Amino acid sequence: MTSVGVLGAAGRMGREVCRAVDVADDLRLIAAVDPHHEGTELGDLVVAGSTDALEGVDVAVDFTAPGSVIENARWCLERGMHMVIGTTGIGEDGLAEIGRLTGSGKANAIVAPNFAIGAALLMRFAEEAARHFDAAEVIELHHDRKVDAPSGTAITTAQRIGAARAGVWEAPGGDGAHPGARGADVDGIRVHGIRLPGLLAHQEVIFGGPGQTLILRHDTIDRSAFIPGVLLAIRTVANRPGLTVGLDALLAHG
Repeated sequence: MTSVGVLGAAGRMGREVCRAVDVADDLRLIAAVDPHHEGTELGDLVVAGSTDALEGVDVAVDFTAPGSVIENARWCLERGMHMVIGTTGIGEDGLAEIGRLTGSGKANAIVAPNFAIGAALLMRFAEEAARHFDAAEVIELHHDRKVDAPSGTAITTAQRIGAARAGVWEAPGGDGAHPGARGADVDGIRVHGIRLPGLLAHQEVIFGGPGQTLILRHDTIDRSAFIPGVLLAIRTVANRPGLTVGLDALLAHG
């Protein structure tokens, strides 16, 4: 049985992960860590304020914040604990550091900007469509408490589209008197971020060509959508040496 500890355990995603691990037959939740909610009761556990509570776990799951995730990764990976990281906004430097830490061979890590299987498939389908449509833009919509923009999913989607498309289509700027009106430029793909109450996590990719458009969309209605992907990562991280980025890699290799 795989023992699991959750960082950011009292947050919205952390609580979902704790509940899912707790009822899984092959997993055992032994630690819940959240320095902002130390002492909170979470099922049969009391939330700890320090990573010291993770000592001895097989897999640490991190849904915290960009400012703390790298420090958490150092603490866990250097002690031989595998990691599943769903914290967004890590950036390329952060990924490089996690890659360096896993390079020692002590422990592995899976980092995914989005653990919803449908979102992973959307990125895969967008990459395929990009081979036939050079013109594309990405629209990501999230709840108003999401602090990073564009979302990690949107950035990864744009990067994969940019790498896959056969030609180069220069999106018109058109900002005029209102800078930013045309969104961010990610590898030549315009990305638009929306933050509103009432939303959770949604993404749309629009491709355009002569006489036609193709629209791909994924909607996360509830955070339970992320749980199958998180559990898949927990169960497979020990068998994936080094750093794996993206849930799509797990789906591609079963």
